[in-house]
Amino acid sequence: MAIPKSIRLEFVTPERAIAHEDVDEVELPGEEGFFAVLPGHAPLLAALKTGPVWYRTGGEKRYAFITDGFAEVTGDRVSVLATVAERAEDIDTARAESAKRRAEDRLAKPQADFDMERARIAMLRAISRLQIARQSRTRG
Repeated sequence: MAIPKSIRLEFVTPERAIAHEDVDEVELPGEEGFFAVLPGHAPLLAALKTGPVWYRTGGEKRYAFITDGFAEVTGDRVSVLATVAERAEDIDTARAESAKRRAEDRLAKPQADFDMERARIAMLRAISRLQIARQSRTRG
């Protein structure tokens, strides 16, 4: 059996589709670390964590942010179901900056009923969104 030349990316959230296209490569933030998928990859089911995703067609790379989810890989398809996902160009950097400042304030001045882990996760999400948006825009 010949190795396919591309891999079909089906990337969705419960609310919307992020991508339905043929790509050359995908990199995802797995629970056990980042992993890349190329055409002909061995079948795999992986839990995903919050972080950046990129996918490439030829020399063009596109970036996205995800929060949790799963990826199923077959030889010719990658299906990504994420709880939350945003294309880099859709990230509202002002909103992400505001979320980062709120999380920093909460972490700096915890109160009695404060959930430290929730604030830490909010901060990591905001930082990740900002990094992805900036990386995408600098690579133009």
